[in-house]
Amino acid sequence: MKEIWVLFSTFFLIGSITFGGGYAVLPILIREIVQKRKWLSEDELLDYFAVSQATPGVICVNISTFMGYRKKGVTGAIAATLGVVLPSLIIITTIAAVLSNFSDIPWVQHAFAGIRIAVSALIASTVWNLAKKNVRTWLKAALAVLAFAAVALLHFSPIYVSLIVAAFGALYFGRRREA
Repeated sequence: MKEIWVLFSTFFLIGSITFGGGYAVLPILIREIVQKRKWLSEDELLDYFAVSQATPGVICVNISTFMGYRKKGVTGAIAATLGVVLPSLIIITTIAAVLSNFSDIPWVQHAFAGIRIAVSALIASTVWNLAKKNVRTWLKAALAVLAFAAVALLHFSPIYVSLIVAAFGALYFGRRREA
C-alpha cells in the first residue's frame, strides 16, 4: 500500500506543478522519475514519452499510467493516473468557478501571458537537452531537421513522421549494427 501511495503522491506532485502539456512536463518527469526516484533510466523515460506521444490521450497521463502499471500493475496504473489527473481537475474546476469574474482584469491576462512564456522556455530547454543527447551525427541531425520541417512547416501528422523515422532508424541503424 505504501508503494501505491508513493505512486499517487509523486504523480499528484507532477500534476500539480506542470503547466503546458507533454513537452513542458518532461524536465519534471526526468527530475522526479529518473533522478529522484530512479524508477527509470532517462532513455527508458524517453521511450515511454515517445510511446505516450504516439498513443491517444494526454502524454503525461499516458506516462503515469505506464509507470504505475510497471511498478504495481493495474492498481499502480490507477493510482498514478488519478494522481496526475486530480490536480488538474481541482484547478480547472476552481478556475472555471471564478475565472469569469477575473478574466477581464489586465494583470490576470498578463499573468497568463507570462505563464505561456515560461512554458515555451521549458519546451525549448527540453528540446535542446534531447537534441544534445540524441542528435550526435550528421544523419541524425538531418533526420531531426526533416522531421521538424515535416511537422512544423508542412503540417504532416506527428504520428506518421514518428513512424517513418522509426522505420528508417530500425532499418538503417539495425543494418549498421549487424555489419
